[in-house]
Amino acid sequence: MSSTIKISPSILSANFGKLGEEIISLDKAGADYIHVDVMDGHFVPNITIGPEVVKKLRPCTKKIFDVHLMISPVDQYIKSFSEAGADIITFHPEATPNIEKTISLIKKQGKKVGISLKPKSSVDLLTNHLEKIDLILIMSVEPGFGGQKFMPEVLPKLKKLKKIISEKKLKIDLEIDGGINFENCKTVKEAGANILVSGSTIFKENSGNLKKNIDLLRSG
Repeated sequence: MSSTIKISPSILSANFGKLGEEIISLDKAGADYIHVDVMDGHFVPNITIGPEVVKKLRPCTKKIFDVHLMISPVDQYIKSFSEAGADIITFHPEATPNIEKTISLIKKQGKKVGISLKPKSSVDLLTNHLEKIDLILIMSVEPGFGGQKFMPEVLPKLKKLKKIISEKKLKIDLEIDGGINFENCKTVKEAGANILVSGSTIFKENSGNLKKNIDLLRSG
C-alpha cells in the first residue's frame, strides 16, 4: 500500500448538467482519481448513472476512473463498465453469490479489483480474498446518497484492515468514502486510509474552490 495520500472526488456532488466540464475542472485542480458512484435503486435506494455515461465522460480526463458499483447482481455489468473506461472496479460482497468469480471477471477485463464494506459489513467478508484484490473501500456512511454525516464507528474496521494488510505485507489501498471533510481527514489517514473520497467538501467548501479543497484534504 502506498503511503501517499490520494484524493478521489466523488462526482455524485457535481453538477450533472455539466458533468464533463466538472471532470475537466477536477483534473486541472489536481484530483488523483475520479470517483464514480453507480447506484441501481435496488442494492441502494438511489439511481445514478450507467456505462454509457461513463463512456461519454472517459475522454474528459486521463485520470483513473475509480468506479464503485452499488448494484446487484453485479457480474453482468462488469464487462460494460470495463469497456466504458473504468480503471478500478469496486463491488460489494453482498451483491454477488460468488466473490471469487466476481474478482476473476474484473481481472479478466484487465482492471484493478476493489471490495467495499458498508458500515455494518464485517471484515470477515473479505479476509479470504485479500491476496487477489487491489483496494478496500470502507463506507463511512450508508451508501445511497451524498452529503451524509461521517460515522466514526467504522474507524476500528479501518485500523483492523490496516493491521492485517501490514502483517501480510500486501499491496492493498485503503479507501474511505462518506462524510469526509477537513475535520476528520486527519483521523481517517491515521487509521490507515490512503485514498480519500469526498464529494460535498470538494464541491461546496471555500466557494467551490476545487484545488484548494483537494489540497486541504490531502495535506490536512
